[in-house]
Amino acid sequence: MDRIAIVTGATSGIGEAFIKLLKSRSDVDKIWVVGRNGEKLRTLAEDMVISICADLSETIEPITERLRNETPDVVFLINSAGLGTRQDFASTDEEKISAMLDVNCRALTLLTRAVIPYMKAGSKIINIASSAGFLPQPGFTVYAASKSYVISFSRAIRQELKGKKITVTCVNPGPVETDFNRRATGSGEGFKGFRKSISKKPDEIAVKSLRAADKGKAMLTPGMAEKLFRFAAKIIPHSWILKLIKW
Repeated sequence: MDRIAIVTGATSGIGEAFIKLLKSRSDVDKIWVVGRNGEKLRTLAEDMVISICADLSETIEPITERLRNETPDVVFLINSAGLGTRQDFASTDEEKISAMLDVNCRALTLLTRAVIPYMKAGSKIINIASSAGFLPQPGFTVYAASKSYVISFSRAIRQELKGKKITVTCVNPGPVETDFNRRATGSGEGFKGFRKSISKKPDEIAVKSLRAADKGKAMLTPGMAEKLFRFAAKIIPHSWILKLIKW
């Protein structure tokens, strides 16, 4: 039986970085890469990498159907797909809001539920959340709230899966050098100022995430600025922090 890793959001950014690393692991025979860009998926496909075209804002059925047909041994589930829009909530298009919630929360949740029966002791789940999930963020309202959900969800299912010896690692990066910010702002621009100065490369996040998962860690917050942000969100009233947020 093939030992497989499932990676969502695999056609760019952190998801694509995970694929490069998983190829060299001795505990992975096949990688199922999930994305909605069929053309890019075709370029990734090879003997070890199997592409599954699916728009997670609509359905996870292409993945669950393959699971039912092949009954593989899933050693990794990496929920890396994510959508975000940086905009005033009342002005944000309803379809964009629905897509964010569907990809960041619904698909991640349902896919995790679908995959768990195919996991054994030692299997690992990595959920890519965000440091934005540590507290409410005006201007990034739905995205931050959805990532807060991922953090809470990850903590809870980690506890539930302890008896099965399946670990769950929640990763909370800050700015990452991908196309995410360009899509989120609609400006076509990357990070600027402070965000640019603390931004990380996708490869760095993927390496640290796999290392944390291998150690069985519950949470990974890469970067000193993000760690300080997480600490501040714990001890300083959110109402005070919200007054300082510029969006």
